Amino acid sequence: MTDLQVPQHFRYIIPIVQVLKELGGSGRAGEVTDFVVEKLQIPEDELNETISSAQSRVKNQVQWARFMLVKAGYLDSSTKGVWALTEKGLNLKPSDQFLLDLYEQRKHMGKEYRQQRKKGEVGPGSEEPVEGNDYQSELLSKLKKLAPNGFERICQRLLRESGFEQVTVTGRSGDGGIDGIGVLQVNPFVSFKVLFQCKRYQGSVGAAVVRDFRGAMMGRADKGIIMTTGTFTLDAKKEARRDGVTPIELVDGDSLVGMFEQYELGLKPFKTYELDYKFFEEFE
Repeated sequence: MTDLQVPQHFRYIIPIVQVLKELGGSGRAGEVTDFVVEKLQIPEDELNETISSAQSRVKNQVQWARFMLVKAGYLDSSTKGVWALTEKGLNLKPSDQFLLDLYEQRKHMGKEYRQQRKKGEVGPGSEEPVEGNDYQSELLSKLKKLAPNGFERICQRLLRESGFEQVTVTGRSGDGGIDGIGVLQVNPFVSFKVLFQCKRYQGSVGAAVVRDFRGAMMGRADKGIIMTTGTFTLDAKKEARRDGVTPIELVDGDSLVGMFEQYELGLKPFKTYELDYKFFEEFE
């Protein structure tokens, strides 16, 4: 494939298949992406590159690679956040010839997609990767521009909407980056004390931030949460889930946007329609 001009996302196709096989045939979208990034040893500066919607360029290209594998029948089309190999995918032995064949299929996929688009068979909610909706990038941009205490208070509101109680923003400097505290009541007998940190970042939060936060919360809580408008490095994710230490949940910008959508915070839902061309076929 070296002498052939192919889309950038083709570099991720074989690693996706390899990672899913290593995971037993399926995996969560986030973990598959992380393992693919690790397998390809993508440098941090490339991971920090974004597209117009503020989404990671690498994540966007991985989504396109997954889209190609779905269209070719190697991955199922589930939209539940789990990527799974089909029987065809499990039996696949990736090679340069496989990529060449897929590249040829891509031309027909493009024609098929355009035809479906005209008929109204493809629209919002399809598995086609997109650069993001305007409101999503606008929301993330708004969060990044908030004053530090404003971002802390909006994270406090988000935690309350998620079921946390007694959520307090401490706002104390020199407290190891701890911005607040809350309690998650699982049932009448079980509750967890949680400390959280809020970071308005453009780039990636590294492992050092996770380590420092864990050190500051030592002996003070059962769990920690770091929320950021940016992303987390692979080392940060590994540090957060390291065995034998207090667990820390990492919530990046994409996850924040998803939670704002879920709880309809700062977002006004509206109803719209698109024409169902199939309905009219029997009348033509």
